[in-house]
Amino acid sequence: MPGEDLLGGPPETLLPDEPTPREALATGVDPATVAASHPTSSLAWAELADRAFEAGDVVTSYAFARTGYHRGLDQLRRAGWKGHGPIPWEHEPNRGFLRALHALGRAAESIGEAEEAERCAQFLRDSSPTAAGELL
Repeated sequence: MPGEDLLGGPPETLLPDEPTPREALATGVDPATVAASHPTSSLAWAELADRAFEAGDVVTSYAFARTGYHRGLDQLRRAGWKGHGPIPWEHEPNRGFLRALHALGRAAESIGEAEEAERCAQFLRDSSPTAAGELL
């Protein structure tokens, strides 16, 4: 059975697919437009956070990342997540949340919030070693 941990750990959390915002972003629709149309999409907020960070606007990146992170936490809880356990990168719908988590840590580090940056990095490593390898 997928997600079953024979050692007794929590099961994987797999977020439901959100094809409309994902496809819009993949075809080049501005992430701001996608976020305005689909404000629950962590992926859209992560894209906005990345764009702001690349432009040198780390405070805006932090705000976008925090929004995507919290939207993702809401979705995780609705999907049965109990505050810990695997959130696999390999399941594409999880990537928006994981990217927002990474972006939040990166922006936190850039504004001198070292404790928050470390918490985010540890949360990412605990949630998905693959994501940590891809993003950190």
